[in-house]
Amino acid sequence: MEVHIDRYLRQLATVRGASEHTLRAYGADLAEFVTFCEERTAPDPAAVTRALLRAYLGRLDERGLAPATVERKLSAVRSLFSFLVDEGHLEAHPAAGLRQRRRTRPLPSCLTCEEVEALLAAPDEDNTLGLRNRALLEFLYSAGTRAAETVGLDTGDLDLVRGVARVLGKGRKERLVPLGPPAVAALQAYLADPRRLAGMRMGAASSETKSHAATNSPPRQPPSGDAVFLNARGTRLSTRSLGRVIERCAARAAILRPVTPHTLRHSFATHLLDRGADLRAVQELLGHAHLVTTQIYTHVSIERLRKIYEQAHPRA
Repeated sequence: MEVHIDRYLRQLATVRGASEHTLRAYGADLAEFVTFCEERTAPDPAAVTRALLRAYLGRLDERGLAPATVERKLSAVRSLFSFLVDEGHLEAHPAAGLRQRRRTRPLPSCLTCEEVEALLAAPDEDNTLGLRNRALLEFLYSAGTRAAETVGLDTGDLDLVRGVARVLGKGRKERLVPLGPPAVAALQAYLADPRRLAGMRMGAASSETKSHAATNSPPRQPPSGDAVFLNARGTRLSTRSLGRVIERCAARAAILRPVTPHTLRHSFATHLLDRGADLRAVQELLGHAHLVTTQIYTHVSIERLRKIYEQAHPRA
């Protein structure tokens, strides 16, 4: 089983361009499945039956895992056996006809337009760190990018004259995203600051490195290359640091609920649909492979309309 899993993970990396995060998650999930199969004396893929998969699903449910986690683990197993069928190692998929409890997907949390305005105004633009934070927030809300897409941005990916950026999404798929005038202006101000490449070692930047001071070893940093968004050390900003930046800005804007990079992505999509944007256009902007992934934002818009209706209609 391990040999087949190794081949499958290599195929995910080379053919489908899966990220390191996806490969680690699938590898861990499949290793757990192998352990279960060995306990049931079914170490070979051909010995795996639908009944065994039902038992595995029952084991996952007994552990009290979140429905999304169970779904991900089962998806990894299904994908492995689809690969084995396609490669001719198995004649039939053992999970064919296997049904799983449907889970209700929670509606994504998004900010109001007023909260977005307060968040964008939160950074102190008197220093390079504040200019960077303002550019980060404007870019996230203008482009609707994922956290990894944002920190992976290089200066060569920006065309501020045309107001577009090239981002590398899931599966290493490139797409162009438009940038509004406020985002372009914020990026120009940040990139033009002569202190940017000096590592931004100012008093305002010290808070970003304090979280690493408790450890004896310095944090591992990816090379900056031509990265747009740099940390206080002058290297490429990490997704974790991006999250901390947004948390601090949200606190400064007096937004009491949790705000993450994905919150701005959700807000981007919801506000577009609220103002009449075409669903397929939003799908393209978000880089979703399937329209059904984007459709959840229509439910968010409907819920917002329902609240307005209930507050305003005399017979609601």
